[in-house]
Order: sequence, then C-alpha cells, then structure tokens
Amino acid sequence: MRAEIPVAAPAEARLLHMVFPDHTNHLGTLFGGQALAWMDMAAFIVASRLSRSTVGTARAEQVVVSHPIHEGDLVEVVTEDLLSGERKLCTRGRFVMIALDPQGRPAQAPPLAVG
Repeated sequence: MRAEIPVAAPAEARLLHMVFPDHTNHLGTLFGGQALAWMDMAAFIVASRLSRSTVGTARAEQVVVSHPIHEGDLVEVVTEDLLSGERKLCTRGRFVMIALDPQGRPAQAPPLAVG
C-alpha cells in the first residue's frame, strides 16, 4: 500500500514592519541587511509550512533593490509577486531553503505533490 503524498495548499506569509530608526542606515533609509532578514523570515515561514520539517536558508540570490524605503514607512513582506494595485515593489529576491535534521545537518524533506 502506497502512502499518500500530501498536496501543497497555497502558502504565503505576510509580515508587516514599521521602519524605525534602528532599522535605517546613515541616509535614513532601510538598511539592506534588515530588509534581507525580513525577507528571509517570510521564506522560512513558508518553507517550514510546506516541508513540515526544520529548515534553514541555503542561499539568497538575485536580490534587487529598486526603491528606497524610508524611516516611518510601513513595509509588507509577502511571499508572492506584488506587482498589482497601489503597492510598490521595492525589493525582491529568491531564497533557497533546505530541510535540516535534529543535528542541524541537511536532510531530505518529506515528499510533497504540488498542485
């Protein structure tokens, strides 16, 4: 008897952050490392949900900053394309997450059928 492979439900994470002075650089705009940390957290949440296992960031690639984000701005980090409505795409990137075993080593995630 074959075990059923769970089908992935649409997964997204929406994180809201207010840009405070301690998030900014000397120009009063969001420090790039802070933006990456917020993006990595959103990727972690979705990867954890989908893999049903412990995950870690393997790499972040193709991160592009297209608009400055200023102190006092409200930032929404969403794990999907935001190219519609009144929203402005300011930073985007691709994060590769990996499953980890209890000792923190890379491991095989349970199979998942996407559909």
